[in-house]
Amino acid sequence: MLYNAHMSKNNAVYIMTNFANTTFYIGVTNNLLRRIHEHKTKSIHGFTSKYNLSKLVYFE
Repeated sequence: MLYNAHMSKNNAVYIMTNFANTTFYIGVTNNLLRRIHEHKTKSIHGFTSKYNLSKLVYFE
C-alpha cells in the first residue's frame, strides 16, 4: 500500500454491497460508523441508495 501523507490514521477504506452481493461500492471516510449509518438509512441519495447497498463486507 502506498503511503499518502494526507491520510490520517482515522480514515477507513470500506466496501459495501447489496443483499445478493451483485453490486459493490468502495469508499473512504474519516468516520466509518457515521458513514455506514448514512448508507443504511439512505440519507444521502446517490449510487449506494439507488442500488440498495447497505451491507458492509470489508473495512480497514
